[in-house]
Amino acid sequence: MRYAILVTGPAGSGKSTFCSSLLTHLQASRRTGHLMNLDPAAESFQYEPSVDIKNLISLEDVMGELGYGPNGGLVYCFEYLLQNMDWLDEELGEYEDDYLIIDCPGQIELYTHHPLLPSLVTHLSRIGFRTCAVYMLESQFMEDRYKFFSGVLSAMSAMVNFEIPWINVLSKMDLVTAGSSEDTGLGRNGIRRKRDIARYLEPDPMLLASANEVNTTNPRFHTLNQAIVQLIEDHPLVQFLPLDLTSTDSLEAVLSHIDHTIQYGEDEEPKEPKDMDEGDFVTDEMV
Repeated sequence: MRYAILVTGPAGSGKSTFCSSLLTHLQASRRTGHLMNLDPAAESFQYEPSVDIKNLISLEDVMGELGYGPNGGLVYCFEYLLQNMDWLDEELGEYEDDYLIIDCPGQIELYTHHPLLPSLVTHLSRIGFRTCAVYMLESQFMEDRYKFFSGVLSAMSAMVNFEIPWINVLSKMDLVTAGSSEDTGLGRNGIRRKRDIARYLEPDPMLLASANEVNTTNPRFHTLNQAIVQLIEDHPLVQFLPLDLTSTDSLEAVLSHIDHTIQYGEDEEPKEPKDMDEGDFVTDEMV
């Protein structure tokens, strides 16, 4: 069985850093993982990709030869990839029983409404990959409730668009300090009591409703916000796992959820025990 993880999310959410940290953690755990770069504009990597879309097509070439802008060029690159799936099949042919970690671009429209990446996922399933997606959202989004819920809605839209097992991750939690409201100067992305953080990990629609009560400058948006609150209450699809890459336990918790989601190792045959002779059963008491 083959396994693939699509690491998705908006630009700056920590996707590439997560991919590198996950590869390091897998190696430390004596597990095998491979990096696949799906960003035709990426320039540097901590680990050299085993599969790189830039070996097929790059955004720089598309923009230079066809005169496209960055967004149009990116869409063209993925359309070109889908027209040349035999190249991808050849690149992926040798990977068995390993993690394929796919580092995706940061253009949010690729996840929320374009059919390009879902078509790629369908192809991966067809050639025997168990696939799930990890959607990264930066903890800085907690600084603004409206911004946070826009992130929740984008995650929900991507989940509906892909229709595969899905894990949402609130990244860069090492930049958020869990403390009292009197603490100052700690944590670039603010200070949150543990109870408050929990309301973001399992998005509480009342955070948006209470923001309406405080903010009276735009009353015309209150009806829209109430509709969003109702949508999240009726369809509670989005929950987040906290990720602090400075903590091995935090990374292991996310990896455990991924393992469970894609049923990693469940199809493996039990290993035969090594042959033992009579001397292997001798204890100190018997000597």
